[in-house]
Amino acid sequence: MGILTGLSAIAHFALLELNPTSLYVGALMLCPAIAALATQKIRGRNLSSLPWAWGNWRGNIQAYLIPVAYVGFAYALIWVFGLGAPFNRETIADWSAELGFPADVPTLSMLVMIALLASVQFVKSLGSIAGEEIGWRGFLVWELRKVMPFGAVSIVSGLIWAAWHFPIVIKYGGGDPLFQLACFTLMITSMSVIMTYYTFRSASLWPAVMFHGAHNIVIQKVFTPLTVESESTGMWIDEYGLMVPLVVTLFAVFYWRKAKAEGF
Repeated sequence: MGILTGLSAIAHFALLELNPTSLYVGALMLCPAIAALATQKIRGRNLSSLPWAWGNWRGNIQAYLIPVAYVGFAYALIWVFGLGAPFNRETIADWSAELGFPADVPTLSMLVMIALLASVQFVKSLGSIAGEEIGWRGFLVWELRKVMPFGAVSIVSGLIWAAWHFPIVIKYGGGDPLFQLACFTLMITSMSVIMTYYTFRSASLWPAVMFHGAHNIVIQKVFTPLTVESESTGMWIDEYGLMVPLVVTLFAVFYWRKAKAEGF
């Protein structure tokens, strides 16, 4: 934990005091992996002892689709109840320009961009996502599992994961810090339950990588940009609003019970 804290402090300083460039974000995301690998070497363990195996395709695909389901459902509720409106024209116009499509085919532009984000952008993000997940689900949860049951592993690892993001939430959240920290912590801890379940079931870190990457894409690149904001929208959307944490918590309860039934 000391290695992670030291490395992350440097990356956080760069993000908070210099410039929130994606390069500094990537450096921060690599810190958990570097810390985990360094700890393995310090303890005289082989790096091959980490759960590098691919697992199975079905589990990895499920892990990719779960964030699509809970984020999609959360934003459907936001749109249905008028907490935000769908299909932001400015976003779609920007996508059309980026793709080089004419402005009079907005639906085509939207569908093509979503497909590219879900595939090409997802693959591009895998390196930095794996940087986090080698540390969290490749190392941390397995260490915690030696002394804790499944539920405690999920919550403790989720709280550590959430706290690691706190400086960024406070600096760049743009709203009430306490409210946003509470929403973000609930979301991350609930996600941790699901990701820990798939990690232990597959004995692989790759479902967590798939899950994490899909979550980032669908919430940050697709649904939030496509939502037209009203006066109350900020309270509900994105990773610092309330709707996604509430919905993913319901998913987490299901997987908590599933893990218990399967003896995890």
